[in-house]
Amino acid sequence: MTDLRYPIGPFKFEGNATETVRQLWIGQIAAAPALLRKAVAGLSEQQLDTPYREGGWTVRQVAHHVPDSHLNAYTRFKLTLTEEEPTIKPYNEKLWAELMDTKKTPIDISLNLLDSLHIRWVNLLRSLKPEDFKRTLQHPESGIMTLEKLLALYAWHGRHHTAHITSLRERMGW
Repeated sequence: MTDLRYPIGPFKFEGNATETVRQLWIGQIAAAPALLRKAVAGLSEQQLDTPYREGGWTVRQVAHHVPDSHLNAYTRFKLTLTEEEPTIKPYNEKLWAELMDTKKTPIDISLNLLDSLHIRWVNLLRSLKPEDFKRTLQHPESGIMTLEKLLALYAWHGRHHTAHITSLRERMGW
C-alpha cells in the first residue's frame, strides 16, 4: 500500500545538481500555484474540511500551509543571499495550521498570496548565478543547508502537498 503521507515519495536530495536540474526545480516552483489551484478547484466546504488521510491535515489546512511554508522559504533565500550563513528561525507548522486564519480565511486568499509570492520568488531564482546556489544557511534542526538543497526541497514541497489533495480526490471520486 502507498504511504498517504508521501504520495510522490519522501524528499531526496542527491547534491551537486546541474544547471538543467536547477532550472527544472525552478520550473516546478513556478508551476506550483496553478497546480494547487487546479487541485482544489470546485471543492465544496465539506470537501475542503476533509483530511487527506486519517490523522492528517484537511485540504483547507494544506491550501493555507503551502503559502505559509513558501513565505518562509522565500525569506530564507533572501537572508542567505544577503548574509553570511544566517541562522534561520524554524516554525511549528502544525500549530500554524491550527490558527484561526487557517480555519476561517477563504482558501482563495492563500491561493492569491501563493500566486504573487511565486512571481517574486521565481524572479529571484532566475536571477541567481550557479555559485549563489552554493551559499549556505544554518537550520537549527537540520544543520547547514545550501540554497541548492532548499531549492530542491521546495520544488518537491509544492508537488508533495498538491498530490495530497489530488490523491484524496482520486480516492474519493471527486
